[in-house]
Amino acid sequence: MSELRRSPLSRRSLLFGAAGLGTLGTLAACGGGTDSSTGSSSSGSSGFGELTVQLSWIKNIEFAGEYFADSKGYYTKAGFSKVNLVAGGSAGTAAEAMVLSKKATVGLSSPTLTGPAIVNEQAPLKIIGTTFQKNPFCLVSMEQGKPVRTVADLAGKRIGIQTGGNETIFDGFCKANGIDKSTFEIVPVQYDPSVVVSKDVDAFMAYLTNEPILLAARQVDGQPIVPVTLGFADNGLPVVAETFTVLQSTIDDQRDMLKAFLKAEIQGWTDAVADAAASAALAVNTYGKDQKLDLAEQQKEAEAQAALIVSDDTKKNGLFTMTDALVEQNIKSLEEMGTTISAKDLFDLSLLDEVYQDNPDLITG
Repeated sequence: MSELRRSPLSRRSLLFGAAGLGTLGTLAACGGGTDSSTGSSSSGSSGFGELTVQLSWIKNIEFAGEYFADSKGYYTKAGFSKVNLVAGGSAGTAAEAMVLSKKATVGLSSPTLTGPAIVNEQAPLKIIGTTFQKNPFCLVSMEQGKPVRTVADLAGKRIGIQTGGNETIFDGFCKANGIDKSTFEIVPVQYDPSVVVSKDVDAFMAYLTNEPILLAARQVDGQPIVPVTLGFADNGLPVVAETFTVLQSTIDDQRDMLKAFLKAEIQGWTDAVADAAASAALAVNTYGKDQKLDLAEQQKEAEAQAALIVSDDTKKNGLFTMTDALVEQNIKSLEEMGTTISAKDLFDLSLLDEVYQDNPDLITG
């Protein structure tokens, strides 16, 4: 089954659309709407007990590092008796709400959700690391149509944008690049990139690791589609993604536990980025078995997301780290999208620093 049918971009609004967060107190009180199935567990000795991680979406390839950390026993070796990987989804509760309600210790999210929660709801949250160094947002078009390779190519085009959170992100992209939106037409669309194939729009707001891969497997006028992408992260909106969001009180009171979690995550993601085939197999055959995922597609997505996870900076400093420059770029991007927050109020990367100081061998280059 293709993720296309499950409206994959509906999670993009959850991850990146500040407007989609709602009132955190209400969400925390509800607490439902997620698939609470867990990964495998181990009965080894533990100093930290069970840990619950709220995933940002269904159990697909995007959480390959967590699958490796679980299946290879990295969580257990770090001191956890069990780690529950709670699936999210388009109807799921926001990670911030799950963390605030203490139904999850760690939530996978984004600065564009955690930042507004801190500013608008006074939520006592912090981001302690990021899986993706670059957000995967892009505009995808076709070589066989009217391709959009550069910002200048937007002029005169029909651009499909999903209503809600994605509009906020696209507005920030336009503001960051000084784009005059009157020079092209915005067409409200759903989350199916078939509108690009039918040429109802020239370009479509998508995820680099998903829709371009789906389109490349299709044909137009009897020929394989050649996708063309314009990535937001490399064009004025370098927001990170799949961040680890926790309570400030957890940092204060359970610092060693969070550091143990981060170490296991680093080990898991090191394995995941090194082996796309094994990552896909874990997603398809074990953790996301009920999703009926396509193995070849998931492997291609694993290969694509690795390029967003590993950078020259992470090769030097370690996975999940952020340079001062990247932090400031994120703060500026949030401001472009209407959220003004300081770096110290949003990020605490000192735990990662300590993990790598204690375990320099985790930096594999």
